[in-house]
Amino acid sequence: MKTNAAQERTCPLCGRLYSGTPALSRADNETLICPDCGTRQALTSIGVCKDEQDKIISIIHSHCHE
Repeated sequence: MKTNAAQERTCPLCGRLYSGTPALSRADNETLICPDCGTRQALTSIGVCKDEQDKIISIIHSHCHE
């Protein structure tokens, strides 16, 4: 039976603890990573610099409740 209980995980890329739905790393299509690292990988793939990534992630966090 599937459960929706939040499971706390540690992101292997940044080391941050997170709960909720993980992202699948674009590096190997196997590793589960935190949503922020997933967003960063996606933004990096389209050429967004780190400063802009920080701004975008900040906006996402200000509009979402984890």
